Amino acid sequence: MDLHHPFVKEFPAHRETIRSLKLADGRFREAFEEYHKLDDEICRIEDDVEYASDQQIDELKFKRAKLKDALYIAVQKREAALANS
Repeated sequence: MDLHHPFVKEFPAHRETIRSLKLADGRFREAFEEYHKLDDEICRIEDDVEYASDQQIDELKFKRAKLKDALYIAVQKREAALANS
């Protein structure tokens, strides 16, 4: 089972937009990095490398989902802005 959820793998059609946002937008880049840190932490827990309670893992997954949503909204806004240019 593939436990990792890399953002680019989740949205491969938006690879170039994600790359350009990482280069141009510091807030996007920070959120992107935090998303991947959370994803790695969740995977370590699910692989039994680290321990967390069910509540802790649920909170981490919730944070990851919120970041994923925020990142995707930023990608959509960037693509809409480029389409309207």
